Amino acid sequence: MLHDKKYLKRALQLAWKGRFTTMPNPNVGCVIVHNNKIVGEGYHIRTGEAHAEIHALRVAGNLSKGATAYITLEPCSHYGRTPPCTSALINAGIKRVVVAMLDPHFYARGRGLRLLKQAGIEVRHNSLMLSEAESINRGFIKRIRTGLPWVKLKLAASLDGRTAMSSGESKWITSVQARQDVQHFRAESDVILSTANTVLADNPKLNVRWSCFSDEIKYIYANNKIRQPLRVIIDSTNRVLPTHRVIRYEGKILLVRLKKDHRNWPPTVEQLLLPSINYCGRRRVNLRELMQYLAYREINNVWVEAGATFSGILLDIGLVDELILYQAIKFLGSDARPLCLLPNIKCLNDIKSFDLIDIKNIGPDIRLRLIPKNI
Repeated sequence: MLHDKKYLKRALQLAWKGRFTTMPNPNVGCVIVHNNKIVGEGYHIRTGEAHAEIHALRVAGNLSKGATAYITLEPCSHYGRTPPCTSALINAGIKRVVVAMLDPHFYARGRGLRLLKQAGIEVRHNSLMLSEAESINRGFIKRIRTGLPWVKLKLAASLDGRTAMSSGESKWITSVQARQDVQHFRAESDVILSTANTVLADNPKLNVRWSCFSDEIKYIYANNKIRQPLRVIIDSTNRVLPTHRVIRYEGKILLVRLKKDHRNWPPTVEQLLLPSINYCGRRRVNLRELMQYLAYREINNVWVEAGATFSGILLDIGLVDELILYQAIKFLGSDARPLCLLPNIKCLNDIKSFDLIDIKNIGPDIRLRLIPKNI
């Protein structure tokens, strides 16, 4: 038991290394152990390329025969972009397999382990380190199980819950370190979601900046290996223009609208038409349909950076799975702008409550990671 946990922990560390590049596939790590010694290890790096098990088996070579394979996710048992990993494990002579979690696909769940057992391989799966394995693939698991991506909402505020002065001045409330930390979350995401209001107010690029990464991450991923997420802009009144920086910066853009326009857009820009719904007396894009559409496009993780109104809508309609709040140790005063607008909260029974899952100092600021209690 102690050895199993030790080697699964190492496999999870390896899986985490793929978080910037595996989408839409899950993060998976594998460790091959022979005579209580690691002889091979690997992780899934990119869709269409070798899975974690294949990388580890190649390193282990002949030492795979009679060894134990520790894998964070049940090995695949079907032909997809790559051959099934169950066959590779069987052919390599693996004697025992320890798996942290089963495949979340209903048609594949448990099938890989059954094939291994039929080949005479000892299999262990009893939820050992299950929560840790699920935590590194929350978006993938949620998309497979519910048809919706995992949505992280980023907010930044002062101690008194303010985001900008009444004039709109907001650069910068939080520190350089906090803004660098945001780059890691952006890079882990398939989509960066924002609004026309944010584009018009700040004229951002909404891209991943490799220069802001830590030296550890730079060592793992060269500048040209980092994938730029799809940028999705809610623009129901067609206010975003081809001249805005988010459009001019290299990378794909999805403009979500109620009707198309006929401006001269570059080929990287796609206009998506969605129906509207009535929210607090205004016609707005149906955000639940947007999330369903993104899941259809195999989007696992959505990172949201937007203003108080849009952030409040997402929280109000229950589309936020995780809240990332950067808090500067400052007071901006009662006239400053609020963190988010929640017009439907009328009494204490309506309030939004959260569970704190992590708190960390980021430079001089505090970063809170929170999960809504209804999740």
